Amino acid sequence: MIAEKNTQLDLIDEIYSLAYWMTGSKKDASDLLKRTYLSAGKQISESELIRKFRICYFDSIGKVPVSGFKETLDQSKESLTKSLCKRFEDIKLTVLLSEIPGLKHRDICEITGNTLETVRLWLFWGRNQLKNGTRMHCSPL
Repeated sequence: MIAEKNTQLDLIDEIYSLAYWMTGSKKDASDLLKRTYLSAGKQISESELIRKFRICYFDSIGKVPVSGFKETLDQSKESLTKSLCKRFEDIKLTVLLSEIPGLKHRDICEITGNTLETVRLWLFWGRNQLKNGTRMHCSPL
């Protein structure tokens, strides 16, 4: 797991950077940072703080974090679109967790609740999207 060398205060810049990249807005990033720290306890690990950030982010956009590929195939078109948008946001967060705080793949697995293979696939796909200049955003329905 992540070495416990950083305190919550040491991580403010990294959490803010994640929030800004996820929201694209200084105001939204500040709000998300505040919500994350308000929901975190006093003695919380780095990985737990990032989990709290992830939960607060998905709560702020009205979506539930994706924790695997267990959706059924008989979902309606709207529900499938929402599910894909949630997954897309989790892919973006996975890439940012790898790049901004420099988390290892196994640490990202623990935070997102996905398998190592899924995280590696998402990192490959997400980095290719960034390299190709594709905008990493899922427009609302």
